Amino acid sequence: MTWKVPAFTNNHYFAFFILIISVNASIGYMTWEAQGVEVTELQLEGAPRGIVFIADPHLKASNLDHVHAVIEEINRLQPSVVLIGGDFVYGEDPDLGLQEIWREIDAPVYAVLGNHDYKAGIDASTGIEKVSALSGASLCPDCYDVHCLRDPATDLAFGDEVEAALEENGVTVLRNEIVELDLEGENLVLVGVDDGWAGVADPPELQPSDAFTIYMIHEPECRANWDCDLILAGHTHGGQFNSPVIQLLNDAGLLELSGQKMGEKSPTFISRGIGTSNFDMELRFFCCPEIVVINPPSPVP
Repeated sequence: MTWKVPAFTNNHYFAFFILIISVNASIGYMTWEAQGVEVTELQLEGAPRGIVFIADPHLKASNLDHVHAVIEEINRLQPSVVLIGGDFVYGEDPDLGLQEIWREIDAPVYAVLGNHDYKAGIDASTGIEKVSALSGASLCPDCYDVHCLRDPATDLAFGDEVEAALEENGVTVLRNEIVELDLEGENLVLVGVDDGWAGVADPPELQPSDAFTIYMIHEPECRANWDCDLILAGHTHGGQFNSPVIQLLNDAGLLELSGQKMGEKSPTFISRGIGTSNFDMELRFFCCPEIVVINPPSPVP
């Protein structure tokens, strides 16, 4: 039997041309969307006004203009404090000099570190390993322990370097620490939990307080059922590439990628972040970068 190669007709060439155009258009759209930013407003009773939260900047030379624009938008919101939920760097050999960009924020800045800041689980295969290892962790508030997630690739010394670069540029890094803030006469207790995937999360003991209390942690899956007013997390980038099915699963609570999730004692808000990872270019699909503002001092337009 002989096989006959089908001849290409004009229709085949036209279909191939349309496919190439569609792919290029899709990449163009995803690049465009990744350069934007949306402001999500949360109205929370008892919370001080003007708390701004962002996560996952993944600073690199190619996204500096985007982060500059995000900071301009943050300053326009007139924040009382800015919180950053980790993953400041990107890649195996990041330029820590880029962290000077945070000097542009016109408010006090507090942050936690993320897994990329410890080089822990920064690619697909090691990320899957971290998710699997989480089954051996204890996320009970009274006996919290994620040391099982630490592995030889976790670079604690690099985490120290990231912290030093941030502190030098006006960012106070909380590594399992509590800070009490007076925000224009309103009290905020902020608990900064160090990174879970790096195996260094060790939440400090919190004394009872009437102040509005926020736990800030990088990976939402590493949170405990803490008794507080709000938990803030990042890490997921909102999935980075969204679809109606993924959004439906997220809204139903079957996935935890973005938005508010209700817990037994306190709600969690998972930010879509402002940067991306795993690609040299910034790409997002129906998952715009996000600034979260709690009780804005003036209505968000």
